[in-house]
Amino acid sequence: MEALRIISEEHRNLWRLATTIDLVADELDQGTQVDPAFFTSVFDYIENFIDRSHHPKEDDFLFRLLRRRSAEAGAIIDRLQAEHKNGPENLKALRQRLARSAAGGEASGEFAEALRIYTHGLRNHIRSEEKDVIPLARETLVAEDWAEIDRAFLDNDDPLFGEKAKAEFRELFHRIASLAPDSIGLGGHSAGELQPGAAPGAGRTLLKVSGVESCYGRIKALKGIDLEVNKGELVALVGANGAGKTTFLRTLSGIQPMSAGAIHFDGEDISQLRSDLRMRRGICQSPEGRQVFGPLSIEDNLRLGAYTRPKGQVEGDLEKVFGMFPILKEKRALPAGTLSGGQQQMLAIGRALMGRPKLLLLDEPSMGLAPLLVEEVFNVVKTLKAQGMTILLVEQNAFAALAIADRGYVLETGNVTLTGSGQELLSNEQVRAAYLGM
Repeated sequence: MEALRIISEEHRNLWRLATTIDLVADELDQGTQVDPAFFTSVFDYIENFIDRSHHPKEDDFLFRLLRRRSAEAGAIIDRLQAEHKNGPENLKALRQRLARSAAGGEASGEFAEALRIYTHGLRNHIRSEEKDVIPLARETLVAEDWAEIDRAFLDNDDPLFGEKAKAEFRELFHRIASLAPDSIGLGGHSAGELQPGAAPGAGRTLLKVSGVESCYGRIKALKGIDLEVNKGELVALVGANGAGKTTFLRTLSGIQPMSAGAIHFDGEDISQLRSDLRMRRGICQSPEGRQVFGPLSIEDNLRLGAYTRPKGQVEGDLEKVFGMFPILKEKRALPAGTLSGGQQQMLAIGRALMGRPKLLLLDEPSMGLAPLLVEEVFNVVKTLKAQGMTILLVEQNAFAALAIADRGYVLETGNVTLTGSGQELLSNEQVRAAYLGM
């Protein structure tokens, strides 16, 4: 039933997009000018992702087999497929209204109301699939059906929803997040690109942690952690607040003292190395709460991330970060403290990337962000993984983290209690009850 997880994940993404459209519609009502570039990016994403990929997947596989197995499914599917069929025409009408509104031929309030009608329909469609179709599919479809559906959904070479298509969708979503108003997005005037690459397969062990302990006074925060990260992997560390996740990352970076155990990185025992020497070896962290240097300019914050790198690499790396996050280039001379929370998060990630990490530590990168930027953070993480970067991700959004992770660890009061692949942990009833609210 892997296909159902994928569909539900896409539903959450689309719900965030609907929320974003509604927020921008509210701003239009308050007198904000219509931004054709932003709305064009939204409509392009809907056309390519929803109408050309998401809906055909459901029609060709899930709905077709559900009709075969369940007589009661017919009426529900008829309605949903009619909505699928009408989707392109509804989108075409919105594009026409956008053109009229941008040219002054239609009041922005009327365009805003049309947007709300569209998102209302999108939400109702998602609700019906989640409440009516998916439970019926779980109950009705048999093993051979799921084998056929999952095989199609997991086909990485499929032109509709394989790896190439996923990279294109990430790029389209990146445009939306980059161009969205800074109240809900990054507020840029250009979108840049995520610079996808071909990721090598997971390789040798890059990080090996054995029996690591760390204390705050008499309180033992880490109680003998064992953990491994292989080259090219994305490993998620999840757990409740106070479980020791941030302490663990700080211990890896050398900021938090270690009272017992050993840390081996890239074949070397770094247990006794200072934090600056660990960074020189390639352990770079984007910390919880961003922690940018507020009075310094954005560019100076980024250059500090490359402080240990050869000077000849800095300008090229700076342009790569600016290419990914053009809003940082647009505001490069401004104090970092003037940025919005989402902009600061991208600055914190960019600063870590300036160190050319062999291992990137991300601590709660989606915390406190608007829904659109939550998705954009994971968009960026997926792209970095696709480029072959090794990532250790600590994230409050356990579902999203495990969904993109190769492997995961569950941390409880300083102890690792569960480990497995991301999908195994997502399916684990203990994890679902404790961290996923399911």
